[in-house]
Amino acid sequence: MQIPEIEKKTGIDIYTTTTEGIGGMLRQEIDDFIVTEITNREEGDSGKELILELTKRNWDMHHVIRDLSRKFGISQQRIGFAGTKDRRAVTTQKISINNMTPQAVDGIFLKDVELKVIGRSNKPVKLGDLTGNGFKIIVRDIDLSEDELQTRLQKTTDEILQSGGVPNFFGIQRFGAIRPITHLVGEAIVHGNIEEAALAYIARSFPDESEENRRVRDHVFTTRDYAWGLEQYPLNLRYERSMMHHLVTAPNDFEGAFGILAKSIRMLFVHAYQSYIFNQILCERVKIGLPLNAAIEGDIVCFKNKDGLPDTSKTEKVTSQKLNGINNLIKRKRAFVTAPLIGYSTEWASGQQGEIEHRIFENSGVPIEGFKVPTMPELASKGLRREMLLYAEPEYIASEDELNPGKTKTVLEFSLPKGSYATTLLREYMKVDPKRMS
Repeated sequence: MQIPEIEKKTGIDIYTTTTEGIGGMLRQEIDDFIVTEITNREEGDSGKELILELTKRNWDMHHVIRDLSRKFGISQQRIGFAGTKDRRAVTTQKISINNMTPQAVDGIFLKDVELKVIGRSNKPVKLGDLTGNGFKIIVRDIDLSEDELQTRLQKTTDEILQSGGVPNFFGIQRFGAIRPITHLVGEAIVHGNIEEAALAYIARSFPDESEENRRVRDHVFTTRDYAWGLEQYPLNLRYERSMMHHLVTAPNDFEGAFGILAKSIRMLFVHAYQSYIFNQILCERVKIGLPLNAAIEGDIVCFKNKDGLPDTSKTEKVTSQKLNGINNLIKRKRAFVTAPLIGYSTEWASGQQGEIEHRIFENSGVPIEGFKVPTMPELASKGLRREMLLYAEPEYIASEDELNPGKTKTVLEFSLPKGSYATTLLREYMKVDPKRMS
């Protein structure tokens, strides 16, 4: 089965199911993609942090936090959240606002944003402060009968369950569906080429962008005329414009240009490059026939935490003496085989998995010390391990598609652990160009 070229650019060049895809498209309407945060936080009625339930529709998380901070007249640093969630979706999650009264929330209005006070706490909501997300997703515009759709859904599900799940790839959102640039910027950063990284982010164009965006980016990429770019770039390219404004006032201060961006955005660059290498490592393991749902000698495994999730802070190297015992734990979902998000203190596997990790990293040409990012040390990453397998068992139903006469649709409901991507699962069912999933 042919893999879309844009997925290959993110390090993914395999499917692990052999079934025919159902086709279709996601997000024909924003309400077709619903995400609900799953958390074990319990809120009380006292504490310095006001805890709210935020429901947003078709909002980028960074933008809604920025606009809420303006409405409240406070710093963005006073607003905490656990995860960014999808933009083109209806998403519900907890946020915290430091030193805020419930009465102040009553006067706040943002279109397609709902705030509901649910309690107080002395602990702010912070990144990673969730256990997972629940999804209800409609795939529309499917050119199959209801019976054939149901059959393909079942066959794919059977294969996924037989394999114990799907590869825990980082999805296209990590890199950019229309403009997969994030990991390329990260690659330049860890190479120490900060000017190249800034120019790539500001001005490297991609075929799926609008003609106008390609025109202005190509001109700036060729000329490095940032003053011209400020005059010509569309206003919606606000991050690029902010960086160019800095470069006009402080020529050649490329580190300072990145400093204009919020740290959460800057960190995405290095993380995306780590994700790209992780995807490649996972693909290579599958292609040479090594299992994801069982360990081999030399693998590094992690164990489940109190929430039943993989805890990659606790790892163990698999030896021949431990192999059977660890595989028994894996079958019971108490242990998980991992691959590296490579950083300057990476814990490397040995054996066949170690050979894969070293070979792919060496082919990248990046020095391991580059992940310390000496010119921007706040972006340094020591690395960690991540579970290879993503388990999910969706419930689904096939029916006529009321928005597309003569076509069918399916509604899938499932939950995933934090840090995982719904599109990683859905791509095995749909087998379409990621543009139809974005």
